Amino acid sequence: MRKNGSLTNDQEVNYAANVAARGAVVGAAKWGIFSLVAGGVAWNYSPLFRNLTFQFKVFLGMSFMVLGSMMEADKRLREHEILVRNQKKILRDAEVWRRYEEDYQAQASASSREGRGRGGGAEKGRIDQSIRREE
Repeated sequence: MRKNGSLTNDQEVNYAANVAARGAVVGAAKWGIFSLVAGGVAWNYSPLFRNLTFQFKVFLGMSFMVLGSMMEADKRLREHEILVRNQKKILRDAEVWRRYEEDYQAQASASSREGRGRGGGAEKGRIDQSIRREE
């Protein structure tokens, strides 16, 4: 996790902000359409809703839009966080595997230069000596 850094120059943070902003716009649009439909239904069937002031009706519609934008932005940001976490895990695992292969290649080339091949003749001799001592 980052402790400090520039928010304007960090591509990862900027991309996450863009994902959240797109989610907010989509959520506001979805819930705005829902609030219009609900307002139309309420207008037709509810005398209470018809008697509300225009300003309060706008407030109710905007409340739905704000709620929808917050929920959709949060949902998309959580999905993006999981995606980035998985990508970083894959990169980290690939780096560990690459280092392991480099170490293995270095050990194999060192043992082939010494003429022992795999298994190491010197190690086998040490094991045989320790067995003989125990007997």
